[in-house]
Amino acid sequence: MSEEVPVERRELYRGKVVHLQLTTVLLPDGRRRTREILVHPGAAAVVPLMDDRIMLIEQYRAAVGRKTLEIPAGTLEPGESPEDCAQRELLEETGFQAESWSHVTAYYPSVGYTTEVIHLFRASGLRNVRELAPEFPVRFLTVNEVRERIRTGAIMDSKTIIGVLLAT
Repeated sequence: MSEEVPVERRELYRGKVVHLQLTTVLLPDGRRRTREILVHPGAAAVVPLMDDRIMLIEQYRAAVGRKTLEIPAGTLEPGESPEDCAQRELLEETGFQAESWSHVTAYYPSVGYTTEVIHLFRASGLRNVRELAPEFPVRFLTVNEVRERIRTGAIMDSKTIIGVLLAT
C-alpha cells in the first residue's frame, strides 16, 4: 500500500463545528496532489431500545432538503467522552435517559474527505425524565419497521443504518 505524505496544510474556512483544510500531499511517485479535508471533532449516536421498538427522532436536514428519521446523535464537545456525548444527546433531543449503555462500534462515515469518527452506542431501560416537549418529535418503530425503511431507502442516514443493523 502506498502512502501520501502531507507537505502543506492551509485552512480555508473555520466554522462553529467544522473547518475545511486544503492539504497538499506528495505521492510515492513524486507527484503532488491537493486534498480537501473537512476537519470534524467527532460525534456520538445512540440506538435507544424499548422492548422491540427503536426510538427515532424526526428532524429537517437542510443538507438534503427534507425531514429524516434517525437515531439521536450529536457532536462531541471539547474534552467530552463519546459516552457522555451520547447520554447528553439522548436527553437533550428526546427527554429520555437510559439505565444500560454499551458501546457498539466506531466508524468513519466518509473517509474520502472528513476526519469525523462516529461512536455508536446501544441504550436500554429508557425512562422519560423531562416534563417539557423533546427537542425533536420522537417516534417509536419496531425493529422490523425500521429495517424495512432502511431496505426501501426511506431511511438513508448512515449512523441510523449502521447503528440499527449492529445493535439489534
